[in-house]
Amino acid sequence: MPRAEPIRVLFLCTGNSCRSQMGEGWARALLADRVEAYSAGTRPHGLNPLAVRVMLEAGVDISRHESKPVGSLHDLEFDYVVTVCDSARESCPVFPSRVRVIHHAFDDPPRLAQGARTDDEALPHYRRVRDEIREFVQRLPRLWEGVHP
Repeated sequence: MPRAEPIRVLFLCTGNSCRSQMGEGWARALLADRVEAYSAGTRPHGLNPLAVRVMLEAGVDISRHESKPVGSLHDLEFDYVVTVCDSARESCPVFPSRVRVIHHAFDDPPRLAQGARTDDEALPHYRRVRDEIREFVQRLPRLWEGVHP
């Protein structure tokens, strides 16, 4: 029997500028009928324009997303929290015991592209991580099959 309410998932990263935003975008695009997706950061610092650009290339518009602190979502009850970087995992706030925390670290596109002289040189790093996050999000339902009838 399908679950009456969508599964509420939070993608958590340090800056909430790139990887967690991509996770939220992919979950909304690919799992919209099953998931209510959010993203936040432990120390947010603005939406990364190159992340917006590569997501738009893939048909997902995250340009209206906002970089926000995890505390701003304190009124929401999550089923899953997905930490997408090691720093967020280490500084992840405590959630109620019923919340399942999943850690899957993805490379940091801005760090990978640090030596790039142009946006065009930086974009392949963002695209690779974008595609890895998409594959992960597509596999998410398998993680909760049987957990949420």
